[in-house]
Amino acid sequence: MWHRRAFLSSAAAAAVAAGSSRLVAGLEAGRTHASPKDAMAGPPEDVAYVTATYAGTDVERPDYLAVVDVSPRSPTYSQVIHRLEMPHRGDELHHFGWNACSSCHGQRARRYLIVPGLVSSRLHVVDVSDRRRPRLHRVIAPEEVTAKAGLTAPHTVHCLPDGQIMISMLGNDRLEGPGGFLLLDEAFDVLGSWEATRQGMHYNYDFWYQPRHNVMVSSEWAAPSTTRPGFNPDDVRQGKYGRRLHFWDWQQRRIVHSADLGEEGLIPLEVRFQHNPDSSHGFVGAALSSSIWHWYRDAQEDWRTEKVVQVEPVEVEGWPFPVPGLITDLVLSLDDHWLYFSNWLHGDVRQYDVSDPAHPRLAGRLWLGGVLGTQPSLRGRPLCGGPQMLQLSHDGRRLYVTNSLFSSWDNQFYPSIARQGSYMVQIDCDPAGGMQVNEAFFVDFGKEPHGPARAHEMRFPDGDCTSDIWV
Repeated sequence: MWHRRAFLSSAAAAAVAAGSSRLVAGLEAGRTHASPKDAMAGPPEDVAYVTATYAGTDVERPDYLAVVDVSPRSPTYSQVIHRLEMPHRGDELHHFGWNACSSCHGQRARRYLIVPGLVSSRLHVVDVSDRRRPRLHRVIAPEEVTAKAGLTAPHTVHCLPDGQIMISMLGNDRLEGPGGFLLLDEAFDVLGSWEATRQGMHYNYDFWYQPRHNVMVSSEWAAPSTTRPGFNPDDVRQGKYGRRLHFWDWQQRRIVHSADLGEEGLIPLEVRFQHNPDSSHGFVGAALSSSIWHWYRDAQEDWRTEKVVQVEPVEVEGWPFPVPGLITDLVLSLDDHWLYFSNWLHGDVRQYDVSDPAHPRLAGRLWLGGVLGTQPSLRGRPLCGGPQMLQLSHDGRRLYVTNSLFSSWDNQFYPSIARQGSYMVQIDCDPAGGMQVNEAFFVDFGKEPHGPARAHEMRFPDGDCTSDIWV
């Protein structure tokens, strides 16, 4: 175990030093939490922030951050109650994250969202002091990012315990791999790249850090020049898509082990460590191979990976190859008991009991569209596309789902999303296992004021299961 005693001593000292900042933190919009258990016991989410983009549609407007009322007692429940429009067109807002999460508990406030444009490489800093009416605080131009770090295509945003913000970047200034990791300071000034070396990187995508194990885990999609035109199977055959999981030395900022997942682990995307900061266990979903992989540290302190779930492809009339499930997102409950993932092409959301992480057990399954012919309706509207992004409430009772993946891929596999817009639905999750669609909640992004929009990632003001890290 990496310098555990030194880590705990420094954490205790930081907590004492942070006493004067707790009052300030308490006055801000969003809470942080001392532990996963503390977060689970907190009040339910009242609003959700959702990125909405017009990329690949006929609407020529800037993208926006939608504020959705998710409080059942509210008169505007299940409605978009505010839209913060970005200042430029063509961003393709995608993933986004906080300036502070529970890794900063007691030291700084969860007040700002960093909302990147995946295509424009523009970084928007949004002030959510008024959680129902956020406002734009600052815009970081892509030219500043490329000048100081030579990186483009921002994806995952995580705050670090020291107040800095780290963003995975998928390409260089020519949209080539392997990309890298961008650092911002607390004032949102660009510092440069985080990594000491990129040796061992092929591509980049998602990441999660776990300081008590001195580790960061990152995954691989592909270079932006490969993904932006759409999906081409020839690119897979030519090795232009990722298949590796990288384990980084957190202190030395370099890769110390890469796990090649092979043909059974093509395009590993979202990575999720267990929330218990002492745990070395985690999961990654390999999208194209439609498999879930479990990682852990063995008795010899070596990192191991193993495939624990396989979604089999299905023959579909009109398709030139068996259709994979295409696992595009996964989320782990704060008690590390339940794993949810979405099969974007098949159209189902699955719930697994992962109390034994090496042996997941299927506990629930719901259909929300897809290409297999199972297309349910909600409030009289057929659910076009397939389930994609997921977000889970702190207490594990409510799972939120949107259906847009990436504009060029949407238009290739589900062109109806561009015409009809996205959906956002909510699933009730039984703590004993099982799921049911909440018929009272449905956000139709096809009826937005300026035309149908694509909805992607979701966040809550007090944190959520895919952004909060405990150290």
